Amino acid sequence: MTFDRRIKIAPSILSADFADFGREIRAIEDQGADWVHVDVMDGHFVPNLTFGPPAVAAFRKHVKTVMDVHLMIAPVDPYIDAYAKAGADILTAHIEAGPHIHRTLQAIRGAGMKAGVALNPGTSADAVEHLLDLTDLVCVMTVNPGFGGQKYIDMTAKVRRLRAMIGDRPVHIEIDGGMDPTTAPLMAAAGADVLVAGSAVFKGGSVAAPEVYGANIRAIRAAAEAA
Repeated sequence: MTFDRRIKIAPSILSADFADFGREIRAIEDQGADWVHVDVMDGHFVPNLTFGPPAVAAFRKHVKTVMDVHLMIAPVDPYIDAYAKAGADILTAHIEAGPHIHRTLQAIRGAGMKAGVALNPGTSADAVEHLLDLTDLVCVMTVNPGFGGQKYIDMTAKVRRLRAMIGDRPVHIEIDGGMDPTTAPLMAAAGADVLVAGSAVFKGGSVAAPEVYGANIRAIRAAAEAA
């Protein structure tokens, strides 16, 4: 992975057809997705269950871009090596998921992945100020984690604060939750460069009609780049 601040669209496969993940992943990449976002939930840290390391390893066979794995689990540390072996390029842990996030970020990088730290809506940007030199990505949740399709919560001030703190460090700001052509430009203008979108990418399309995915991706990207 090379670092740049161009807008990147990362469709969340939580909104894909669960019975056809391989073709869904290939379709979104063919239609312009920059990254593939994988939401891992444990039914404990968040009230939902999704994918474990075997599923992520299966996805890896189809992902040709960047596999961006977002852990909404607690604890994180016992599973870092498993997700590294599954092929995650970026592994993001929630700062709220455990008491030793510094150690977690070190372990993620030590396992050969880029390290991300995620912030729930109620967590201040200042919580990551002393972590930025260990971090490759800060994920700002604009919904409370656990389910797709939730209503967007405005985190503009938080993103602006993060962008100022990051300065010239090679750290991405990712936005997860409620991204569409209306909300994406708000976050891009505040300083975000990675936009996770689930229903806004997959709505109306299918592996039989992937051009709809492409139109949705282009609409989000165009809106963000115009900000």
